[in-house]
Parts: sequence; C-alpha cells; structure tokens
Amino acid sequence: MRPQVVMVFFDEETERICEELDYELILPSHELRERLDSKIVTTQIADSVGVPSVPNVLTTVQGWDELVEVSERAGLGQDLVIQTAYGDSGKTTYFVTSEAEFAAVADEVTDVEIKVMKRINNRPIAIEAVLTRQGTVVGPCMTEITGHADLTPYRGGWAGNEMFPTVLDDTSRHAAIELVRKLGDRLGKEGYRGFFEVDVLLDTDTGDVYLGELNPRISGASAITNVTAGAYADVPLFAFHLLEYSGIDFEIDVEEINLRWEELASEDEWSHMVIKHTSSTVERIDAAPRTGRYSLDHYGNLVYTHHDYDWHLLGNESDAFYLRIYQEGDYRWKGADLGILVTKAHLEASHGGLTLHAKYLIDAIRGMYRTTVIDGDEPAPKSAPAKGK
Repeated sequence: MRPQVVMVFFDEETERICEELDYELILPSHELRERLDSKIVTTQIADSVGVPSVPNVLTTVQGWDELVEVSERAGLGQDLVIQTAYGDSGKTTYFVTSEAEFAAVADEVTDVEIKVMKRINNRPIAIEAVLTRQGTVVGPCMTEITGHADLTPYRGGWAGNEMFPTVLDDTSRHAAIELVRKLGDRLGKEGYRGFFEVDVLLDTDTGDVYLGELNPRISGASAITNVTAGAYADVPLFAFHLLEYSGIDFEIDVEEINLRWEELASEDEWSHMVIKHTSSTVERIDAAPRTGRYSLDHYGNLVYTHHDYDWHLLGNESDAFYLRIYQEGDYRWKGADLGILVTKAHLEASHGGLTLHAKYLIDAIRGMYRTTVIDGDEPAPKSAPAKGK
C-alpha cells in the first residue's frame, strides 16, 4: 500500500519530499490552503454566500488619519480590531482605540491589506468540520481560551478550548453549525476537501453569530473534537477526513449525522490549554515535566502517576494529561509552547478569567521546570514550530 501522510503545516518542499518518497499527502494542496488561510480571502468567500462577518472593511491604510476616515465611513467607530492577512494564534490581531495604540503597531498594519472590524463583546467559539463529497460534517462547539496572561504573552493569542453542555444555547448552536456548513460547502467550489476549523464569534450583546476566521487544516482544537460523545457514538470526526481521501465510494446522510451530533453536544465536558513561556527571557531547559497522566493527591498536589499518550480515559476533574513539547536540553523563549494540558475540569470561570483550579494547574506544571537563563554566547535556540490553529 502507498503510505498516506497527514500533518498540520507543510509547504511545497514537503509536497516534493512526499512525491519523491511515493507518499500520498492526503490534504488539499499547500497552494490552496495558503490562499484560503488569508483572512482577507476568507471574508470575501464568506461574503459571496451570505455568511456574516463582524461589521468590517477590507482596506489598506498609510496612517492613523486614513484609518479613522475609512472606519468612520464604514460605520465602525474608533474602537477597532485590526487583522493582517496571515497570523498564528492571535499574533497578528491588534486592538486599537487611539492614535498612540495605532502607532505601536503601525509597522505591522500600514501599506498592507488589512481587515478592520468593529470591536464587539463576544464569546469566541471553535468548530471543526470535514468537507466530504456528500457535504459538510460539523463537529462540536467549543469555547476558545484566548489572551490569558498566565498562558500566552499575546493579547489575542489562542491558548486552548473547552467543551461543556452550556457552551451555547440551542438557538445559537444551531446558527453556528449552519454557518460552518454553509462556509464548508462553499469551500468545495474552491477545490477544498477534508478537515478544517472555523472560529465563530457570538455577539454577547445581540446574540448574533459571526464568522471569525477559517483555519483550513487540522487545528489545535482537534484533541478535544475527537474524544467527544459524538465521536464515540459514531466515529471520530477525523475518520470522515480519512474516508474522503480513501478512494472508496461512499454515501452518508450528512443531515442526519449533524442533527444527531448537535443533540449529543450537551453530553460531554473536556478542556485543554496550551501553556506558553510568557516572559521575555531565553532559557535552557534543565528539567521538564514528563508526558503522561497526572493526578491530585490527598494533599492537593499535582503528581505524575504514569507514562501515557492516551487521555481518553481521564475520569474526573482531579485527573490531567500533559503533553510535553520541549524537554531537557531544549530552549524556551517568549511565546514558546511548553506543553498542552488536557482535563475534564473547567478552566475558564463565568467572569471570563481562568478558574483557581486552572491557575493551580498552570503553576504546578511551571513549577516542574528547571531552567538556566542563557547569555549571548550560548547557541541560538531552534525556531518555534507552530502548534496552534
């Protein structure tokens, strides 16, 4: 059999290597994914089929005065969110309300095409889906953990997801799923097929559901998507991606699957968070927590119990799984992903901040690292791989 390969990020060189080795890269082409990954292109495609975005304007500006003129003309006001075409985990999302704040990011947002949005009070929702020849199968709705200083140094930075019965009410959940289906079906006209993720924004003042952005790939939310009640009742969402690329003729009732999974959405709870190095130091890691299962002992301490790569059987809020990314001998620097923690406990509180339990887990994991701050004579750290969406 010809080996089949799936990965989160790749480029033309990856495609060339797979072709040379006679491996089948069962994903849309890098060229197509790169084009669709643009927030500008995504917005234009969504507009073409009536998928709503937060009130916005696509433009190019050379300074603050021009930004004000453009935003006022579009009725956006001056409390703005600016995004460049490409970014990773919120690194190119900027919040601007004044000339001084604009000046701080001017080098990033002037003389390039940008998306300027009205700032709204919102709850970010992540939804993964698979576009098959039979239509778009939509996974569960998850909240997004973003911008918490305990986890990420980036104000709009993605740092995890949570799934629980009241993520959305029934009306908003149905609207979000229909938005993803409509966008997914439209992507088929671009030649896309397979796995993708959509960030949906729920306006908490009006209840409106908007497109946030598209991630045309497997995303950071996949760890949760594929252990849900829906995944065990039928098959994991990712299996539909494998089926689409299997070469097998198949028929599935997409409508029936989506309706059933929408009902199962109220039966499961999972959370995970990406723990980044948040300070500006560059440090060599001398000791790091191991990948595996952890549990709270009778003193309330988080302790390592055993090595494991499977978090499916986590039983309760006292259990956790930690996937270490950087180990002894590696380096950590501002924004580097230290690891990913999975649990069935809630991580975000109703007030929008992290729960005390989440803060304890973060402190406990950080406390297991031993590092040495390096100086300019040390070898340069390796480039950080993109771990987010």
